[in-house]
Amino acid sequence: MEALINGKNLGISTKVSVEICRFLRNKKTDAAKKILQRVIEKKQAIPYLRYKKEIPHRKGKMATGRYPLKASKTILDLIKSVESNAHDKGMSSDLIIDHISAHKGSTQSRYGRKVGKKAKRTHIKIIVKEKK
Repeated sequence: MEALINGKNLGISTKVSVEICRFLRNKKTDAAKKILQRVIEKKQAIPYLRYKKEIPHRKGKMATGRYPLKASKTILDLIKSVESNAHDKGMSSDLIIDHISAHKGSTQSRYGRKVGKKAKRTHIKIIVKEKK
């Protein structure tokens, strides 16, 4: 049994979301929420493995990393929502993030002085399963 949530056209960076999703994949939802809360408090960095040009090293056993606040808050809300969906389906609270992915969303034109720039949009899909 599984529960899922689709976040469509979220106003966050796709590249940052890919790094966060890769870091949270196959973790328990409680652990993922704690990690994201620590990132928001700037106590733990998200390691960057793919999109890491000119990103400084961080303390600990990681090389490059950052503290993506806006994306972390959005993904934290999505994880809380998928836990609620699982609870409504009658699943236990011992959940594992089986699938989490970020994809580029539609581009939205800006208005005013920033007409030439497009707004960042990202789709995020999260599927959780009960731990066996």
